[in-house]
Amino acid sequence: MSKKDVFSKRRDFLKSSVAVGVSVGGAVSAHSSPLKNQDNGFLEVDPWTKTQGSGFVNPPYGLPSKYEKNVVRLLPSPAPTFLTGSRTPLQSLHGIITPNGLVFERHHAGVPDINPDLHKLVIHGLVDRPMVFTMDDIVRFPSESRIYFLECSGNSAAELKKASNQTVQQIHGLVSCCEWTGVRLSTILQECGVQSNAKWALAEGADGAAMTRSIPMSKLMDDALLVYAQNGEMLRAEQGYPLRLFLPGYEGNMSIKWLRRIKLGAEPWQTREETSAYTDLRADGKASQFTFSMEVKSVITQPSGMMKLKSKGFYEISGFAWSGNGKIRRVEVSTNGGKSWNDAVLQEPVMDKSLVRFRFPWVWDGAPATLMSRAVDSSGEVQPTMDAVIKAKSANTFYHNNAIQPWRVAANGEVTNGR
Repeated sequence: MSKKDVFSKRRDFLKSSVAVGVSVGGAVSAHSSPLKNQDNGFLEVDPWTKTQGSGFVNPPYGLPSKYEKNVVRLLPSPAPTFLTGSRTPLQSLHGIITPNGLVFERHHAGVPDINPDLHKLVIHGLVDRPMVFTMDDIVRFPSESRIYFLECSGNSAAELKKASNQTVQQIHGLVSCCEWTGVRLSTILQECGVQSNAKWALAEGADGAAMTRSIPMSKLMDDALLVYAQNGEMLRAEQGYPLRLFLPGYEGNMSIKWLRRIKLGAEPWQTREETSAYTDLRADGKASQFTFSMEVKSVITQPSGMMKLKSKGFYEISGFAWSGNGKIRRVEVSTNGGKSWNDAVLQEPVMDKSLVRFRFPWVWDGAPATLMSRAVDSSGEVQPTMDAVIKAKSANTFYHNNAIQPWRVAANGEVTNGR
C-alpha cells in the first residue's frame, strides 16, 4: 500500500469516527461513573497507595499481573491422553506480537529436553562440503530479526464440516506472530557449497517423531531462517529450542523445530508428513501434495464468540489479517452478513507475511447483526467464503481453511459463531 493509500484510509477512518462521534461519547459516558463531590474526595487515595509495594525481581523472570491469569493458551477439552497442541488467546491480544508464553503449540512427540552445548546441525547431501555446526558456530554468523506470523495448516479445520466451536481461540488459535532472530539459511548453505542439481532439501527435527519435511531449494535460498531467538530471548523449549527452521508464510509444520539435519537432494523425500498427513484430499479421492503457502485470511477478535455487548452504542471492531503470499493490502468489514462492506483501517506496520491489526468503528443499534471481515493480499487474492473454499478444495479437505468467519450478534448482545 502506498503512503497515499495509507493516508486516505486514515482519513476515511477519522471521517467514520467523527460520524459516530456523538454516539462514541454517549457510549463511553454511559459506562463510566459520573464525577461527584469534586471538592471532597473524587481523588480518594486507594488502599494500594497507602502501603509499601511488594518486592521486585520476584520472580527474576517477570510474570503477567495476577489479574490476567485467565489469558492463557487453551488445551483441548476433554484433554486427550497424548496432548498435541495448544491455542493462542487471540481475543486477549493487543497489537500484533504474540507473547512467548502465549504462542500456540503443535507437537508430534512432545517437547525434547536439548542441551544447547551438545546440539549440532548437520548439512549434507548435494553439497561440496558436508558440515557440522554447533550452536556457537551458528550464532557467530551475521543475524537478522524479522516479524512473521506462524500458522498451523490445520487451523480452523473443524469448521469446514460444521460449526464446531464457540470462541476465536478455539476456532482460529493455531496462529501467532513473533519477532524471530537467526541466520539466513542461504548464508550457511553457501558455506557448504550447494551443488547445481540440488532442487529439494530434507529438514529433520531432533524430537521423538523425527519430524521431517521436503522443502524446495528456492524457498531455502529466498527467505528461510535458522532461528534461535524469539521476541528478544532464546527460543522457548516448546518452540524448538535451541534451533528451528523458519519458513515465512509456509504452513507451520514445515518450520521444523529442534532442527538437527538438512540434506540436499534432487527430489522430495515423500516422508510420512507429506504423504499420509498434510496433503489435501480432493473430491476424486486423490490428494494434492506440497501445498505450502498459507492463503490470505482474517478474523475479527473483538467482538467475537462468547463475548457480550453490554449496551447499544460505539464499539471498535478489531482483528487480525495475514497472508503467506505477501502483504495485506486491504481488509473490509461487514456488519450485515456480507450484504455490504466497508474498508477497515490497517494499523501500521503492515509487513510481509506478518499479522496485521485492523480496526473499524461501529455503532451498534441493538438489532441482531452478523460481523464479518474479508482480507485482500498483495497478490490480489481475496479471502473466500466457506462455500467457495469447499467448492474449490472439495468437501474432503481438512487443511488450509481460510474462509470468512461470521460472528452473530443477538439482540441481547451475545456473540456466537455464525458458521
